[in-house]
Formats: sequence, structure tokens, C-alpha cells
Amino acid sequence: MKHIRETWKVTVSEALGAMAREKGLDIATTVDNLVLETPPKPEMGDMGFPLFVWSKAFRMGPPQIAIALAERLAGVGPGTAKAIGPYLNIFLDRAAVARTVLDKSSRPGYGSSGSLAGTRIMIEFSSPNTNKPLHLGHLRNDVLGESVSRILRANGAEVLKINLINDRGVHICKSMLSYMAYGGGRTPQDEGKKSDHFVGDYYVKFNELKMADEAAEEKAQDLLVRWEAGDAQVIDLWKHMNEWAVSGIKTTYERTGISFDKYYYESQIYLTGKEEVQKGLANGAFFKAEDGSVRIDLSPIGLDEKVLLRKDGTSIYMTQDIGLAIHRHDDWPFDRLIYVVANEQQYHFKVLFHILERLGYEWAKNLYHLSYGLVNLPEGRMKTREGTVVDADALLDTLRDTALEEIQAKGREEALGDAADIAEKVALGAVHYYLIQATPSKDMIFNPQESLSFNGDTGPYIQYMGARISSMLRKRDKGEGKASDGLVRPDLLAKDAEWELVRRIAAYPEAVEQAGAEYNPAVVAAHLYDLASAFSRFYHDNPILNSDDPDTAATRLALADSVRNVMKHGLGLLCIPFLEAM
Repeated sequence: MKHIRETWKVTVSEALGAMAREKGLDIATTVDNLVLETPPKPEMGDMGFPLFVWSKAFRMGPPQIAIALAERLAGVGPGTAKAIGPYLNIFLDRAAVARTVLDKSSRPGYGSSGSLAGTRIMIEFSSPNTNKPLHLGHLRNDVLGESVSRILRANGAEVLKINLINDRGVHICKSMLSYMAYGGGRTPQDEGKKSDHFVGDYYVKFNELKMADEAAEEKAQDLLVRWEAGDAQVIDLWKHMNEWAVSGIKTTYERTGISFDKYYYESQIYLTGKEEVQKGLANGAFFKAEDGSVRIDLSPIGLDEKVLLRKDGTSIYMTQDIGLAIHRHDDWPFDRLIYVVANEQQYHFKVLFHILERLGYEWAKNLYHLSYGLVNLPEGRMKTREGTVVDADALLDTLRDTALEEIQAKGREEALGDAADIAEKVALGAVHYYLIQATPSKDMIFNPQESLSFNGDTGPYIQYMGARISSMLRKRDKGEGKASDGLVRPDLLAKDAEWELVRRIAAYPEAVEQAGAEYNPAVVAAHLYDLASAFSRFYHDNPILNSDDPDTAATRLALADSVRNVMKHGLGLLCIPFLEAM
């Protein structure tokens, strides 16, 4: 549909220009000056150009301009132009459009484009700490980063997904100190516990340790100093606990369909950036304060000063990120680097990007912070050390078990085969869709019951619609209904009910392109929900497989199959399993 709209915009723009020249008027009639809308009712056409803004320039009323344009455009363009009040409305040749849409949407990869072909995009997301398992907040980060990556690839970009594992720091040492106090040499295998949860338990226990030992915070800091000094005993414990944590976290990634092309580890790169800061000090980008620290003046971006090296010469997190960004560009020269990080870090990235520009790196202008809102519980914010987080694995287990109970209650176990696997995929659909349906910048309150609903704007609802169509196709293949005896006739899709689905299928590639341009998977989610809802209405009001006319049955089923193809492709972009049966 996009190319049809663009064609009509050019056609109408040229017609307006010709009218202006005939009247001896100097009027800029470019495509950018035209507004194209969708009429509120099908009987008013498929596209409409409001002409109010041209009235003064042409010294004509909008209805008169519409009439003049309609006469001029008779027989021109893909469809028919008609004057309807102050609008020039376009009535498309629905049968011709439907034929093209059915053909294109039946091909593998429908929805993908080359809009970002030749663009190299690096995207960093997840970045977990190795002192705890993933929680609900991580899931939002993960599915946002993964789905944006898939959408960018669908638009032709070359994408490198990276993950910075935060495996050092005092927070890591707190879980280590707790283990030293309470662990007794036990392993995850000894306790039969998933390894990242085993480590996380000791991070939570640090609160208990602080109550028993007032010097616990100081001891954790001392443990970090010993780690940085290479203390063999500390390093050995650190390696074991990090291996446990990372192994468990990667198991959750595998479960949720999240993957990465490259891992970075903070322990290996935390000293990077110091040399760059010294270069900036030498060339005047930074300055040395009276206390001996190295700082940058941020007044050009409306901020104060930022310390980059402490007075004792040690680095801070910003220093590390400066060096890491440079290293990444050297490692894999990108056209854009996207950081998927919560909106709490907006200041950090604003400063980081400014620093890199001050250091003279041209590519710094292509860095982007994909900021997303926090995920809260109905009772407030999640806090790991207080044990109030929604654990990712436990959440998925609960949703899976609830979905399985629903399957069992409906007596669908035998029909589905591996009901537990279906329930697991429904759980993933519930969580991922719920977390991604909102625009990334918005905070959200997660409601497990709502996410698992089979009605309304949810992942399971869309999964169910896809499974329903798959069921009809299987029945057709078994000889049920009259579709096998009929011919697919696009002219039968010109009616309003069928045409609504044709339009939504045709608009899907544009939704994918828009989502890629905005780094916003919610655009795809909204399109899938609207398509699923439209199909549900159509299915309710119109017999498909059992239509009395074989050609109508075959044509409607072909249309349903195109809906299914869009759903399958779109759910894949959102990291949601498509289900053939539910």
C-alpha cells in the first residue's frame, strides 16, 4: 500500500502544480505539502486528500479544488479519484490490490524490507550482574533488545547483538562475602538449585550479614581491593560464583529465546578508558581540578562538571564506558550503536556521548540510548536485596503452570500432544507481549493474570488466532469443507469485510519499517493485535471453510492464510512462539 500512496501523492502534487501554472500562480506543490488520510467510512474511499490548506493559494473553495482535480485525474493512477466535499478521495481497484497482496504475503519473509540495507548496527542489551538471577525488569530489557534486533535485521540491517556481563564490583563482592559466611563450601548441585539462584540467595543474605556484622560493608569493599590486587583465594571464589551465575543466566536466555553474537566482561575491560581521558586532558577537552581529579566541563550541554578520574588516579564507570565504546568501534566499525538501558541512566549516556564527541570521534553522533521505563509491581518497585523482585524463572514457571491447568481443564492434552511445551510457549507469549506492547519509554505495572488472558490485547490472544487459522488449513487438507473444490478469486475480496483484512495485511511491511525506524516493537505488536481483532470479527460474521460457495471458501481461506503468515512473521519479530495448535 505504501507504494500506491506514494504514487498518488506524486500524481496529485503534479496535478496541483499544473493547475497553479495554468492560473499563473506561484505555488509550491510538493509531495511534502500534501496530507494523506484514511477516510472514516469504507464508502468514502481508501485514501483521502484534505484540500483546505490550498484554498487561499488557489483562491478557490476546497470542494471546487477537489472537483477540478478529480476531472483532471480521470483515468490516471491506480484507482479512481473522486471529489467528496473538500476532499479528493481515492477508490482503489480492490481486486487488483487484493491479488497483489495475496501473492506477496504468501512468500517467505513477507514484511521484511531493504530500508536499512548496508547499515551496520551494534546493539547492547541485557547486561546482567553476576550476583543474582534475571528478574522481570531484565525480561523487559531482553525482549526489547532482542525484538529491536530482529526488526532491524528484517529491514535489512547487519546487526551485532552484544552483552556486557557486569561481573566485578562491590555488589559482586557482597554475594561472595555472604557465601564465605554462610556457604560452607556448598555448590548449586549440592542443593539441587539453579546456579544463578544459588548465587542470588547469598546476595539477599548480605542483609542478614550486615545485621550480624557492622563491618560487612567495609569487608565487602576490602574484598574488592583484594580482587583487584589478584588475591588467589578471592579470585578462585569469584571465578566459581561467576561461573555459576553466568551459567544459570544463559539457561534463562535459552529458555526465553534471547541470544547474543558477542559477550564482553566488565572484569576484562574495566581499566579501559584511562588512556583516553589522559589524551583528553592533554588536548584541553578535560581539565584537572584543584583536588587533582580529572573532570569535564558540561556547561555546553546544560550540566555541571563530571569527574572522569578520581584524585588518586582510579577510574569510574564513565571512564570504562568511554574506553569500551572506542574498543567496540575498533572491533566492529558500526554505523550506529544502540544502548538498551533503563531511563534511570539518561544522564549517564547524555554525558558519555558528549565526552566521545569532545574527544573527536565522528561516530559518537551515531550513538543512541534506547531508554525504557521501569517495570513495577502493584505494590511498588522491585528490590533484589529485599527479596521483592519478580524472579524471571519463577514467573515463567507460574504462567506455564497456569496455562497448563487451562489446557487440562478444557481436555485438550491429547489433541495438543506435548501440552507442557504448548503451555511454556503460551507463557513466553504472555510475558513478552505484555512487556513489549507499551512504548519503551513508559513505566509499567506488570499484571500476570492480564498477560495470560486469551481475550484482549495479549500475546496468547494473537497466538490463539494464529492457531485457529492453522486448524482450518489442516481441516482443508483433510478434505473438510468446500475450499478444496474452489478457486482463489481476488475479485471476491472487494467487499468491505474482506477488504479490511486485505488493507491490514498490505500495511504490515510499513509497520515493520516504522518499528525499525523508531526502535519500537510496540508498533508491530499493535498491528498484530489490530489484525487479529479484525480477523476475529470476520471469522465470527463470515463462514470460511464451510462457505456454501467453493470459490468463496477457497478465497477466504487464502485470505486467512495470509493473515496467518503475517502473524507468524510478526510474532517471530517479537520473540513470541507461533503455535500451530492451542
